[in-house]
Amino acid sequence: MRLLSLAVELFSRVRHKLLPSMLVFATLTAFHTASASTQDLTGLWKAERHFGPRARGTLIIERSASGWTADFIGHIFSLRFENSKLTFVLPDKEGSFSGTLLPGERVIAGHWTQPNSVIHGFQYATPIRLGATGPDRWQGRVEPVDDECTFYLMVTRNADGTLRAFLRNPARNFGLQYGIAALIVEGNTVTLTGHQRDKGSQAVIAQGRLDPEGRVLSLDFPDQGGTYDFVRDESQSSPSYPRGRKPERYTYRAPSLLHDGWPTATLDEVNIDRAGIEKFIQMIIDTPIDSVHAPEVEAILVARQGKLALEEYFHGFDRDILHDTRSAGKSITAVVAGAAMKSGAPLTLATPVYKLMNGGSFPSGISPWKRAMTLKDLLTMRSGYYCNDSDPAAPGNEDSMIDAMLAGTGDPDFCHYVLRVPMAYPPDKESIYCSTNSNLALGMVGRATGQSPLDVFDRLIGEPLQIHTYGWPLDGVGHPYGGGGIRIRPRDYLKIGQLMLNRGTWNGRQILSAEFVTQASAPLHELNKIQYGFLWWSIKYPYKNRTVRAYFAGGNGGQAIMVVPELDLVIAVFAGNYGDHVGLHVQEDYVPNFVLPAVRQPGDDPHEPVIEQHFMTPYAHPPPVVPTSVQN
Repeated sequence: MRLLSLAVELFSRVRHKLLPSMLVFATLTAFHTASASTQDLTGLWKAERHFGPRARGTLIIERSASGWTADFIGHIFSLRFENSKLTFVLPDKEGSFSGTLLPGERVIAGHWTQPNSVIHGFQYATPIRLGATGPDRWQGRVEPVDDECTFYLMVTRNADGTLRAFLRNPARNFGLQYGIAALIVEGNTVTLTGHQRDKGSQAVIAQGRLDPEGRVLSLDFPDQGGTYDFVRDESQSSPSYPRGRKPERYTYRAPSLLHDGWPTATLDEVNIDRAGIEKFIQMIIDTPIDSVHAPEVEAILVARQGKLALEEYFHGFDRDILHDTRSAGKSITAVVAGAAMKSGAPLTLATPVYKLMNGGSFPSGISPWKRAMTLKDLLTMRSGYYCNDSDPAAPGNEDSMIDAMLAGTGDPDFCHYVLRVPMAYPPDKESIYCSTNSNLALGMVGRATGQSPLDVFDRLIGEPLQIHTYGWPLDGVGHPYGGGGIRIRPRDYLKIGQLMLNRGTWNGRQILSAEFVTQASAPLHELNKIQYGFLWWSIKYPYKNRTVRAYFAGGNGGQAIMVVPELDLVIAVFAGNYGDHVGLHVQEDYVPNFVLPAVRQPGDDPHEPVIEQHFMTPYAHPPPVVPTSVQN
């Protein structure tokens, strides 16, 4: 009790001395808190998060009398070796390796599978080759696809003092989905509101807090990994803009020679008007980023006469970054199927789907329509499945299938899934865009060859074309997805178009048959009011005083490989306008109105100015057709 009395007496003596200081501290705190809510928040804000994967770097595999081991991320792991196949799995599902010891034992070739992406959902497989560095020792590098997300938030002030905003996201264009329109500040609480796509009226999209100094704006996006801390982006080279805030005037420079399979040339050497291209690229650089719908072109490459003559990047993108191809990856699936057939695999366009996928005999009880379905029907989007991607109610709808797999409620094996989808029409009757068709086509390649389609790609396409880096999405059981979404580097992407232009040859090696290329690129039938071949679109463009036919791989957001055989021309474009009609600007505007007018033909006057054309393609998105009956 005596000690307690002394403590009370001591506090009573000093509290009157502490009180002024405590009042000053409280006043300053209140001042800072109040001032944070009155900060001028207008301007550009940036937030980015990196989710891994952690497992990356040098992988060393060794063989000893006691077995095989892997030295990776600071640990030693035991490998399983069976029939020249080597496998191991990291704890906690952080990744896995599967490779083959090739004849001669100088190389182990395989793939690394990383965990599901926080941002993209899928697992990705990336190729890895380990070279011998000594007796019974091989070494290589694991380079998984980066799982990261960046947001740019532009805030401006309305005449009435309220704040408007829009959000851009180069990885998935989440800003378009959110439809953010306004930013509201109440004290230190910040709210983003907007008209979220498919959800009607204006609603709260994200909430968070502004720190007392007004320097960090923390907003929660649960579906994209949690809280993002936005800070002001005042950098002159900000990737939010095509080439920074105040870019220098563009001057053309020929692409670098990298010994990656691409010979290079200047525009003049391949008879493309330099002034016309400079004007085109300058237009892209000058694109105002004033809304979520502003075009976001990230790469443009042009090859003519077999030489790379233009290579330009924007928005912080570069030649070494893997970019999502979206549905342009379907055209790569067609190339894999064509290469497998050319190599002698027991696979033809007439191969029955259900017979091959069932091990050589038809399953009992299948319908006549399913019995009649062939590989060609899958490649032409004429399978007859009830699987329209524009119809959420269709059993084979891609989004429904993927969402169910990621949620753990659907079939993780996408080929098995689609084989059970009912038929809406007999095969080869109706053209309906359905991503599960191309995925099943890739599955047929695997079943016919007895190999993973990734091994088929590496052996028949990747090795001759020097495509050694990519990220291929996988379904829930580890099968490569053939419906799109392959991540690839720009110069490698362009090679696919050049291979098609060369009628299936690369450096004198016949990878695809010329007949397959002719059929794949031909306008075989109409799909969504555009001509279609084997997972390649076809279209005619005006060119000077005539028309030329082009065929292309097209993907959501502005991804395209455009081939114009009459002009010996290939164009590749990557962009980030996912889910937005403005993504069609590549096919509708850039190629016909800017690139083609700059291409010279023999006899053209080199001093004649380039005249821009004004062409719009007849793209259409018809409403989903609901079949009157279905057949299992």
